[in-house]
Amino acid sequence: MYFVWTALFWGGVMFYFLFRTSGREITWKDFVNNYLSKGVQYVWFNIGSVDTFERNLETLQQELGIEGENRVPVVYIAESDGSFLLSMLPTALIIAFLLYTIRRGPAGIGRSGRGMGGLFSVGETTAKVLRDEIDVKFKDVAGCEEAKLEIMEFVNFLKNPKQYQDLGAKIPKGAILTGPPGTGKTLLAKATAGEANVPFITVSGSEFLEMFVGVGPARVRDLFALARKNAPCILFIDEIDAVGRKRGRGNFGGQSEQENTLNQLLVEMDGFNTTTNVVILAGTNRPDILDPALMRPGRFDRQIFIGPPDIKGRASIFKVHLRPLKLDSALEKEKLARKLASLTPGFS
Repeated sequence: MYFVWTALFWGGVMFYFLFRTSGREITWKDFVNNYLSKGVQYVWFNIGSVDTFERNLETLQQELGIEGENRVPVVYIAESDGSFLLSMLPTALIIAFLLYTIRRGPAGIGRSGRGMGGLFSVGETTAKVLRDEIDVKFKDVAGCEEAKLEIMEFVNFLKNPKQYQDLGAKIPKGAILTGPPGTGKTLLAKATAGEANVPFITVSGSEFLEMFVGVGPARVRDLFALARKNAPCILFIDEIDAVGRKRGRGNFGGQSEQENTLNQLLVEMDGFNTTTNVVILAGTNRPDILDPALMRPGRFDRQIFIGPPDIKGRASIFKVHLRPLKLDSALEKEKLARKLASLTPGFS
């Protein structure tokens, strides 16, 4: 509404100056015959050139023999024709648009309620923080029992961090969830947060890369600051191959920005320790193109493969989806799940 009212105001100003009555135009001869030669009169009019007017008036009064004390007094008043205001109209509209964008910032780019918002939030992370909304547990994830066993260590650490610290044990900082698309990597990461009852921060790797230089590293810093603020928590970076590709393949344009973002990600991960109580998980279906620095100990030092489920895995998946359904008493969910699993080979 702020922008709309500003636009209406300046539109009214422009309409006034463009369509207002400009008066009747007369020639110099009309001025002499109808006004000057008739004696004392008060005349208000606009002139184009003051010098030309004074020169013609002086010449005419000399021709008419008007003495100095009887000469026509002239009073000048500077008056704008609106051209200055019209020239300022585009600038005023731009300023009004910027103010409008800043005022509505909390609903604009970036997370709600953080910073100034609007144009100034371009360096803020776009990550989503889920706290009470997590209703997914390990019982809701099926078809990847081995992966659940491997990731259970992170759940135990987040539930009892002091126990690990007292023993002097070091928990892995993070893990890469690999596997074909659609095998449940994101769901497993979310279930891990739900099982540990901690906040779940999720972001896509492609959201770090923008057209502006420096936005990627700034968003990485803001993301890890958000994770520290919500600790203990799980930070999940989906499709990390978008930002974690191997370096050294050129240094031009977007490639340079991607490497700067990756470097900042490595620096932030090195800043975490066992007392931070933040577990970093990432998902990708292309682990072969990830930079080796991401996979070394102290960063994503564990890979958890989630492959397509076998027939037993598919049967357990169908059991999860059949659980809330009310079926006919003649149908057994166990047999129906096995039947559906046998009919869907290769599905995940």
